[in-house]
Amino acid sequence: MERSFAWFERARRVLPGGVNSPVRAYRAVGLTPRFIAKADGAYIWDADGRKYIDYVCSWGPMILGHNHPVIREAVERAAADGLSFGAPTWREVEIAERMVRMVPNIEMVRMVNSGTEAVMSALRLARGATGREKIIKFEGCYHGHSDCMLVKAGSSAMAGGCPSSAGVPSGTAKDTLTARYNDLDSVRELFEEFPGEIACVIVEPVAANMGVVGPQPGFLEGLRTLCDKEGALLLFDEVITGFRLARGGAQEYFGVRADLVAFGKIIGGGMPVGAYCGSRALMEQVAPCGPVYQAGTLAGNPVAMAAGLAQLQYLEEHPDVYAVISARADKLASGMRQMADSTGIGVQINQVGSLVAPFFTPDRVDTFEGASRSDLTKYAAYFSGMLERGIYLAPAQFEAMFLSAAHTDSDVEETLSAVQSVFSALYPSEIQSLQNH
Repeated sequence: MERSFAWFERARRVLPGGVNSPVRAYRAVGLTPRFIAKADGAYIWDADGRKYIDYVCSWGPMILGHNHPVIREAVERAAADGLSFGAPTWREVEIAERMVRMVPNIEMVRMVNSGTEAVMSALRLARGATGREKIIKFEGCYHGHSDCMLVKAGSSAMAGGCPSSAGVPSGTAKDTLTARYNDLDSVRELFEEFPGEIACVIVEPVAANMGVVGPQPGFLEGLRTLCDKEGALLLFDEVITGFRLARGGAQEYFGVRADLVAFGKIIGGGMPVGAYCGSRALMEQVAPCGPVYQAGTLAGNPVAMAAGLAQLQYLEEHPDVYAVISARADKLASGMRQMADSTGIGVQINQVGSLVAPFFTPDRVDTFEGASRSDLTKYAAYFSGMLERGIYLAPAQFEAMFLSAAHTDSDVEETLSAVQSVFSALYPSEIQSLQNH
């Protein structure tokens, strides 16, 4: 790993922590990050030329795999006409039309540049439309790094032991109320404590920034009922689940209606993109139609729109992709679960669709508290062992594994072989004791 080490030494002189996003620093796993040189299909290669089976998939958007020819060719055609205009283009109209067609309950779309920006803007719209200021979020759910969302956040903020952030004004955070994921009573209590003050409830339909924690039966439905009763809006943060669980995202997958939806990553096919969406009545509260201001020079960037349009068109025209990816995720998750159960080593394997996560705890994980009981030292050792065996995972316990259409059955089998080897190295006494009996 000489080249990665050398690049990291140079990076630390000019980039905070040597990275441009905290989780990439590998501090949660105690290693030096691998600098990536290229990617194709289900694989990535580091600066030293080593190949890995990739389960990060750029944190989710590569649902078709890296460097998919349909997307690459669309980007090349768009780039030939120019990289940025700061003016309307036909592609942003077509991608919005396609999103409205694919996603239930949305009629209008506003493009932005990232998931963080999409959430921040959707929250402003919720406050502007309701005339209320408070919002409810959930412990361990990550919604980007805008000030009001860095309260008991998940993702790398959680893995780094810093679920909040310095520099967030107390006045900004005071209107962010925190409930417990999968606990409707905690939400109900906040509505009772602050009657008529809550603009919206924001939730990851699948909490994929504390590992992978799915909604318990009735949880999302209960949020919909509470919001209707209290006159608040329900905002689904689908930066991870959007167009990944199903063509229509979590609303289609779970059959629950959201008032606003925030998207990111996947609608750019790998390019920087975000969007927030909702009914015409809500979205026409946004400037220039209404009083809620939001703008961006690079919003609807023609190259990013070309990539996203190509990916969404492929997903809409090939609905079988979802069944194929989910089946491979089933195979991976059930294989890992079988290994854990048969050896009695106390590892939980959670899966929703093409999202998978192991938790190094003997207890079931369906809450933030349960996820927090994971053994981070064990995960770090597991990560290191898998990396040595050519399997590229998220360098933090509280992230998801993402499968893509490019992953094959043989990739999954190779991964399971690596898992078995690493489990045996991590839990030799437990496995030996079981074998003796």
